[in-house]
Amino acid sequence: MADVVVIGAGIIGLTSALALQEAGAEVAVVAADEPKDTVSAVAAAVWYPTRIDADPRVLGWGGRTFEVFEREARDGTPGVSMRPTRMIIRGEEHRPWWAPAVPDFTTAPGEWRFTVPAVEMVPYLANLLDRFRGNGGTLTIRKVGRFEEIEAARVVNATGLGARLITGDDGLYPIRGQVVVVDNPGLTTSIRDEHHPLGPVYIHPRSRDVVLGGTFEVGDDDRTIRPATADAIIERTTQVEPRLAGLKIRNQLVGLRPARHGGPRVEAEGRIIHAYGHSGAGMTLCWGTAEEVARLAS
Repeated sequence: MADVVVIGAGIIGLTSALALQEAGAEVAVVAADEPKDTVSAVAAAVWYPTRIDADPRVLGWGGRTFEVFEREARDGTPGVSMRPTRMIIRGEEHRPWWAPAVPDFTTAPGEWRFTVPAVEMVPYLANLLDRFRGNGGTLTIRKVGRFEEIEAARVVNATGLGARLITGDDGLYPIRGQVVVVDNPGLTTSIRDEHHPLGPVYIHPRSRDVVLGGTFEVGDDDRTIRPATADAIIERTTQVEPRLAGLKIRNQLVGLRPARHGGPRVEAEGRIIHAYGHSGAGMTLCWGTAEEVARLAS
């Protein structure tokens, strides 16, 4: 029998499982979905504390995650790279609270520039699962409705929005995100413009394609593709980067970010260790959160 059971196989669940293994625990993961079918697999996944308020804990988790991904990029971990980023600033400029975690953060008139980890989530999640299984871990696909169903000394609750049902936490709410994936015309720099007059813009090039976004629709839990939303995303991203005009659409995706009033919940409650509510920053905070989970379990 495993010492620790992790509920959830998204980026928070799998990194927590690996951190627990590295701390010497025997770990099993139980999840309603395969990693490739979680909201983590939909994420554009460029390091940035999206829709997360300033918090010393979050800065620490984000900084640690940055370090791990930077090392993995050097080591050639599948799906991980370092991506130059240009963030367009409209109105008053100020140094953001998360800047201390980013070594090359610089300001210029009307923009910030920095280099951050970018992760192609489908191959990366597959790599995490392979590493977890290689260390003796097991993944069981089934839905858990109550913690009492799990027989283990420690249980990690990495269920994302599912924590609303299993914990009764009414502070959780979805933020709907829709993206469009197109061919890459040769872009190498990510672009963000969160205050574009037509709506939020992010343009994230990957090895073979570009993820275009986005939407931050608070309280909306509709996972269906909205053609009008896709058209609007293409219109405003093309305004920012004209080379995107007329490109073939490869895919369209929708994910529900697990946001929480008060920020992420990472704490022990009896034998349960909660790790959920990371909003759109699951990738940005994952390894720091995972190491905190391992400390709480020790």
